[in-house]
Amino acid sequence: MYHVPVLLEESIQGLSIKPNGTYVDVTFGGGGHSKEILRHLDEHGNLYSFDQDADTKQNIPADNRFHFVWSNFRYICNFMRYYNVEGVDGILADLGVSSHHFDEAERGFSFRFDGKLDMRMNQSATLTAEKILNTYSEEALADVFYYYGELPQARKIAKLIVKERASQPITGIFQFVNLLQPCLGRDSKKQLAPLFQALRIEVNGEMNALKELLQGALQVLKPGGRIAVITYHSLEDRLVKNFLKSGNFEGKVEKDFYGKTQTPFKLINRQVIIPNENEIQTNPRSRSAKLRIAEKLA
Repeated sequence: MYHVPVLLEESIQGLSIKPNGTYVDVTFGGGGHSKEILRHLDEHGNLYSFDQDADTKQNIPADNRFHFVWSNFRYICNFMRYYNVEGVDGILADLGVSSHHFDEAERGFSFRFDGKLDMRMNQSATLTAEKILNTYSEEALADVFYYYGELPQARKIAKLIVKERASQPITGIFQFVNLLQPCLGRDSKKQLAPLFQALRIEVNGEMNALKELLQGALQVLKPGGRIAVITYHSLEDRLVKNFLKSGNFEGKVEKDFYGKTQTPFKLINRQVIIPNENEIQTNPRSRSAKLRIAEKLA
């Protein structure tokens, strides 16, 4: 099972879908958002949905308006050119990891199960969590945990890993969790979650891919086209917030000679949209979700 789509109604409303428009869902997954977009399109509309996980192919709807792109969303510009799409009316990105990935032990995304330290979204990729833990230098490991997991004990964790692998390779999830015990407090889940997040981000190059997606979105969106992005942790949300606000990842707002703000987007929701209590109760994984929507200016 793939996760129930988060902030479904809000994100679809935010796209302000034109029935005959062209749309892109860059995170197809279980197809929840894509199927809802299709419901709002007429026979002239088109939807291109990206996913790099081959498992998602089983969710492809039988619909002539639907085009599946088996690729990382960072290549959105390349594939829009390939399909001769000159511009799109809207882009949707749900950056959360699906329940499917967390519930499949062999994929290695969860510390609830023992298994290989994999964490690849794209199973044909060569970099795995196991490779990172066994080959990265102590300094590089500390950087991954500090910058992508925001862990204050990053250096201590890196030191433990290097010490363990000197005697035996780190190959299993439970082996990895056990060696971390000196760094874990009473609520180990709160510390393991950002640690596994950091490894996943590094394995899949998520932050650079997100940057390339946002820059690509600016190129393929038509004037007046909208982008809706759902984030789940502060690192990706900060990038999205800054880019939609200013057109750059630092959030530095430029002004022209007359003091007018220079930005490629108009924010649709000034305040970030979060799930209501009912959605959080029925879909706990939505708890940390944040939706930001913007419209490309002419």
